[in-house]
Amino acid sequence: METALLVATPVLASALLVGVAVAMLQAVTSIRDMTMGMVLKIAAVGVVLMICGGWMMQVAVAFTHEVFSHIQSVGLGG
Repeated sequence: METALLVATPVLASALLVGVAVAMLQAVTSIRDMTMGMVLKIAAVGVVLMICGGWMMQVAVAFTHEVFSHIQSVGLGG
């Protein structure tokens, strides 16, 4: 759970921040366009994935190696 939360946090935080900013902008300007918020969120998530994607992959691969090493040690012990 901790690894999943760690990997997902940058993407979820960026989508949240962009969503709040777009909602505030729409409230101030009385714009009711739903696609504007979605397009900006998708763009923000894409940018975050380009910036943090390598780190996220390293964390996921390290976790996978750890899980497989535990599986191997349990299999050899029995």
